[in-house]
Amino acid sequence: MAEPIIDNGVVIDDTFAEAFPMKATRLLITAFDANWAANAAVAMTGFATSVIACGCEAGIERTLSPDETPDGRPGVSVLIFAMSGKELAKQVERRVGQCVLTCPTTAIFAGLDDGEPIALGRNLRFFGDGWQISKMIDGKRYWRVPVMDGEFVAEETTPVVKGVGGGNLLILGRDTASALAAAEAGVAAMRRVPNVIMPFPGGVVRSGSKVGSKYPALMASTNDAFCPALTPLAKKTELTDEVRCVMEIVIDGLTDADVAAATRAGMAAIVGRGSAAGVVRISAGNYGGKLGPFHFHLHRLHGGEGGT
Repeated sequence: MAEPIIDNGVVIDDTFAEAFPMKATRLLITAFDANWAANAAVAMTGFATSVIACGCEAGIERTLSPDETPDGRPGVSVLIFAMSGKELAKQVERRVGQCVLTCPTTAIFAGLDDGEPIALGRNLRFFGDGWQISKMIDGKRYWRVPVMDGEFVAEETTPVVKGVGGGNLLILGRDTASALAAAEAGVAAMRRVPNVIMPFPGGVVRSGSKVGSKYPALMASTNDAFCPALTPLAKKTELTDEVRCVMEIVIDGLTDADVAAATRAGMAAIVGRGSAAGVVRISAGNYGGKLGPFHFHLHRLHGGEGGT
């Protein structure tokens, strides 16, 4: 194992984040104005932080100007990830049906060109009770469903592609304020990278987990090695006494290169704050390479190389 890198007083551990394959799609939500597009996107990506209990991981990728959307209206790009194409199809249909179809003035379109198609508007059209009609434009089928404010337009299918989930950074700080401010800076930098989302609230998770538990019914439990309250108690701790708060950023991306780029951007922003801002170390979570095939090595990323 190489020596830790120290940059701007921040220690970067010689470790890697371990990520795993997922299925993903991009959806474009448009509306009368940016506010209503955002309302639909926020609702649709709610309760979608972790596949452990939510069925999918979803988040807003970015806002879209009218010249970037199929119907020339303001929009929002959303990414959704699941462990299988079947589960992704179920999540897309439920979330679009309950959160986008219901939202005033919205329409929804596929945001990817290639991939295995799953239903988008194909089944939601039946809400039209026989009044729905379809239209082919440039080889793509769209459904027009009458609703009380006019009509809901939905592309018939959306492509599913291979994605990468579970990239992560651990930020070890001297106190809550320091760790949280560093995490916020990291997330802000990552959000400028295309093709990625950080699915937890505000992009940050404080309840980092490990695989397994002393309780057989649980598949995951608190990451005790990184819990400051357990530093003097746990059989194995990764913390020193000066670390009193750890925050984690989880990253999902359409490709491993996208996750690597986001990780690199987040690290740079966190290191840029420096030890004077209360950041002690940057680390990452892995399970010895047994969980997933994508390994994002922090030292390589810090040096500008790819992480896998």
